[in-house]
Amino acid sequence: MRHAVIMAGGAGVRLWPLSRKHRPKQTLRLFEKKSLIRHSFERVAALLPPEQIHVISNDAHLPMIRKELPELSEENLIGEPVGRDTANAVGLACAILHAKDRNAVIGVFTADHIISPVDAFCSDIERAFVVAEQNEDALVTLGIRPTRPDTGYGYIRRADRLADGVYVVAKFAEKPNMASAMKYVATGEYYWNSGMFAWRAATVLEQIKKHIPQTYDAVQQVAATSDPKQRTATLAELYPKLMRISIDFAVMERADRVLVVELGCHWVDVGAWTAIESIIGADADGNVSACEKVMHLGSRGNIVVSEEPHLVATIGVDDLVIVHSPDATLICKRRDAQAIKELVNNIHQAYGDEYE
Repeated sequence: MRHAVIMAGGAGVRLWPLSRKHRPKQTLRLFEKKSLIRHSFERVAALLPPEQIHVISNDAHLPMIRKELPELSEENLIGEPVGRDTANAVGLACAILHAKDRNAVIGVFTADHIISPVDAFCSDIERAFVVAEQNEDALVTLGIRPTRPDTGYGYIRRADRLADGVYVVAKFAEKPNMASAMKYVATGEYYWNSGMFAWRAATVLEQIKKHIPQTYDAVQQVAATSDPKQRTATLAELYPKLMRISIDFAVMERADRVLVVELGCHWVDVGAWTAIESIIGADADGNVSACEKVMHLGSRGNIVVSEEPHLVATIGVDDLVIVHSPDATLICKRRDAQAIKELVNNIHQAYGDEYE
């Protein structure tokens, strides 16, 4: 049977001050008055019924996930006692599903992307499922054809063509410098790494066992436990001891056989405030506004964000990011938006966890 796992972990620090520990970015209502995880769920729900859709997130965030996705039953929500990056999240979810369904084929999706149109997305995911089902020894990743050189994404280099939009993966490349990114895009052989996958649960677990055996042993022990209280206790004991590592570093870059399916959609990873200009159209002066009330006078190229009916007004300022929240306001140059993580670290040093 086919299943979907939506990974909803991560702090989303670069979306401060709206994204906080008590309200992570996947629950922010930035577009169409829906949370990012709601967008993700609705895309996947166009392919699979709710009983085959699962979410893995931090234990502390599960109450918010329940409110956003009331269609999901309690057993379809998997809580992590602490964050241990995507390799362990994938391993845990796949082990639990494999224990219930030995023939499980799993699509792994992100909770913080905006992808359109949905019908094109569904068509490509259907193809990825078929490729995973027909190639039992392979892990399948989803690649985005780059529209520009970008240093914020990892890249996938394709090799032999197996079918329309399906290739053998030659190598993975981490986030490059601009010169390398320009070379990658010029070749036409590279995709952006979307962080989404399809595979047989048994296949990915075999690769996890080979490359990160401590994770394999831990998640198998958890999955073998059917009693909810005992499972929670086992997770709390074993999970914090696991090495924090991504699925790309731990498995994909070292797996025996990896294929890539091209995702022919408009795709935006909402990893920083500057990303929203790819989703929301700018006005005649290049200002992008993700808020109810805004007024610009002689201002150009700004990004303004607020979830509340709070008026943000500017006069004669250019190329700023302005984000309003009830207890904190961010103002920075667009070119400095990637430094927000450093800023948050400094705020923590000055004010403790008051603004985290």
